[in-house]
Amino acid sequence: MDQVTKLASERAVVVFTSSRCCMCHSVTSLLANLGVNVAVYELDKEQRGREMERELASKLGRGAPVVPAVFIGGTLIGGTNRVMALHLAGELVPMLKNAGALWL
Repeated sequence: MDQVTKLASERAVVVFTSSRCCMCHSVTSLLANLGVNVAVYELDKEQRGREMERELASKLGRGAPVVPAVFIGGTLIGGTNRVMALHLAGELVPMLKNAGALWL
């Protein structure tokens, strides 16, 4: 099992970010404002960050931004566009509830 998959499966919501990424901050802020206790891994500060970045790049596909990478219930959801689209469609909160990240 690779490092990203291992970390993503340890918590209901995991976000891989970069400390200098404004979109990463937006996604983690949205999740926190919804009441989610997010596990955040800043790749530029992690000891194995480069390795995890390569793993994420292979999971996300060519041309996709590597961060933010959001996992809910151990499943890769995607980045900013996907999370915001789910939120605007009213699908994010039910997904978070199903993963056990929200109780209300």
